[in-house]
Amino acid sequence: MILVVGLSHRTAPVQIRERLAAGAEALPAVLARLASREELAEAMFLSTCNRVEVIALAHGEAGIDEARRAICEELAAHGGATSGEELVPYLYEKRGDEAVRHIFRVAASLDSMVLGEPQILGQVKDAYEAAAGAGTLSGLLARCMSRAFAVAKRVRTETAIGAGSVSISSVAVDLARRIFGDLADRTVLLLGAGEMAEAAARSLVKGARALRICNRNFDRAAALASELHAAAVPWDDLGEELTSADVVVASTASSTYVVTRDLVKRAMKARKGRTLLLVDIGVPRNIDPAAHGIDNVYVFNVDDLEQEVARGMQARQAQVTAAEAIVAEELAQFLSWRRALEVAPTLVAMRTKTRALFLAELERSLGGRLRHLTEGDRLALTQMLDSAVNKLLHTPTTKLKARAAEGDDAGELAAAVRFLFDLQEAVTAEPSRTATPTRPPASASADDEPLIN
Repeated sequence: MILVVGLSHRTAPVQIRERLAAGAEALPAVLARLASREELAEAMFLSTCNRVEVIALAHGEAGIDEARRAICEELAAHGGATSGEELVPYLYEKRGDEAVRHIFRVAASLDSMVLGEPQILGQVKDAYEAAAGAGTLSGLLARCMSRAFAVAKRVRTETAIGAGSVSISSVAVDLARRIFGDLADRTVLLLGAGEMAEAAARSLVKGARALRICNRNFDRAAALASELHAAAVPWDDLGEELTSADVVVASTASSTYVVTRDLVKRAMKARKGRTLLLVDIGVPRNIDPAAHGIDNVYVFNVDDLEQEVARGMQARQAQVTAAEAIVAEELAQFLSWRRALEVAPTLVAMRTKTRALFLAELERSLGGRLRHLTEGDRLALTQMLDSAVNKLLHTPTTKLKARAAEGDDAGELAAAVRFLFDLQEAVTAEPSRTATPTRPPASASADDEPLIN
């Protein structure tokens, strides 16, 4: 069963989310710990500025609670909590069909703080590739994520949910304009040169008098500045830059504050009381929230931006119904394929055992009373036997497949078939850690009956 355990901007404040966030350098260790848990067959770790989730495949129905406990323990260990219970008030959990629906909605940006924002799909793909590269993603969960990407593409192309400014970065710029009005006479300092910072820069450069980019890697800052006709400044000049900037937008990969209260306090003395707006779109946070207590200093983080996001959501709400319909349609198709996958081993085992019994009886007869038959006659009898097996098993096969497609009691019926036919060797459909990613059947599947006349 697929399981999602995590927290987001809806359930946990930024000070909790930042403890569990994992950048590219920490991700391999997190995935290694998840892979070491026997309760999890597959797992991936999604970390964005607004959510941290473990998406996993548990070892069978009976192990779902154990899988949840394992995930909570690993999240607690990663976030420095004393136990998994410490995080429980902030966590949500999705199981089975609801987990798949949640994954589809997240990839399609229907659960984002900024509805329809495009960055989340790239972040989910990055998490998928990291898990696949680490060997923690291989079978059913890999197939689920593949369908999630298709869902996101359909939502993006078939609805207008992403029209207009839809990123956290653009909302940060809107906030600056609302406080200062026209930015034409303002200097904006951008801390960081990653994807979020670049998105903010492209919005800022259109209206600000001057855009200055400060990054630990000066070459990266210079490359972005050159592209946007901005100015790159050395990281060591940060204190001086805070003195001259009006708006600071921070989005770095630092795990600690890069703008401290003391740094801001020193800058404000030189500014002689001029207002300073600090917008922190990083998770973990880049700006010490204590700086907000300094006169004429205003600090906003990603949680504060949620109120700004709400202002621009009305136009997109009209597209939600269409987007949710796409999710529902794709979910039904995936679950139908999943249920068919569950009954396939039973059908194959039933067919294999029945044919083996018929062949054994035929061989016994051909070695006794029918040993005088020619090779042609023997072949004809074998073909007749295969035809009889097909006709005998056609009805139970088609009925069980139909049950699986309809989402009724296919699992119970498959179990009854295994009991009645004593199919001890029948295997479940849960893939192993080393399974090859499964693909949905096209027009036929391995257990379709051969037509022998």
